[in-house]
Amino acid sequence: MEGLLELPFKASAHAAEIDRMTVLTHWLMLILFVGWGTYFMFVLFRFHHSRNPKANYTGVKTHVSKYLEIGIIVIEAVLLIGFAIPAWAHRVDDFPAEADAIVVKVVAEQFAWNIHYPGPDNQFGHRDITLVSSTNPLGLDRNDPAAKDDITTINQLNLPVDRPAIVHLESKDVIHSFTLLEMRVKQDTIPGLSIPVWFVPTETGDYEIGCSQLCGLGHYRMRGFVTIQTDSDYQAWHNEEQALLQTGGN
Repeated sequence: MEGLLELPFKASAHAAEIDRMTVLTHWLMLILFVGWGTYFMFVLFRFHHSRNPKANYTGVKTHVSKYLEIGIIVIEAVLLIGFAIPAWAHRVDDFPAEADAIVVKVVAEQFAWNIHYPGPDNQFGHRDITLVSSTNPLGLDRNDPAAKDDITTINQLNLPVDRPAIVHLESKDVIHSFTLLEMRVKQDTIPGLSIPVWFVPTETGDYEIGCSQLCGLGHYRMRGFVTIQTDSDYQAWHNEEQALLQTGGN
């Protein structure tokens, strides 16, 4: 069934869990579709006016339909209580410690993803809306000591493999939706809020960041990219970005 659904490549630790719920839900929908469709065709034939010229007002006396409804409710309850709620609770409540994770901020705007990494001090620098410009879309105050070593990129997120990533999502204008299909991550970004999501990348490679919320005329071109690297490659990239800062290149 998973092959029939053509699910995207799995590239995060929790992707298999999400896929399992998706497959089970689609199996249920398939059974309901085939079952109700078959019953509908049977009714069309069985109660055709030529076979039943006189209406029967007695009605159906069997309880089969009620048993079927109860069975469907039980199956849906199992999917919800046994799979969906535990998965949701794990994603919401069991955040990894920031000391063990890569922590970044992703600030959405029409029509780009602004990425903000803390420097070696692990502190995010101060941002000021009055400093926002075409060359400083985050309004990062480089006079703040905590901001001097911060790394910023546009539409490019780099993360190490097999290490928890915590992404704090914000928006400068309207509601966007941060989507990483291969990571099974999708979360709206809402103006005025900082919403954290976390995941553990398990496969190196380049993946696309999409916006799944219609956010304006340029919504179609709001694309970013996430590169999952080995620890050594990620550290080399980080060191290179730090070197650019020292020379005024970032």
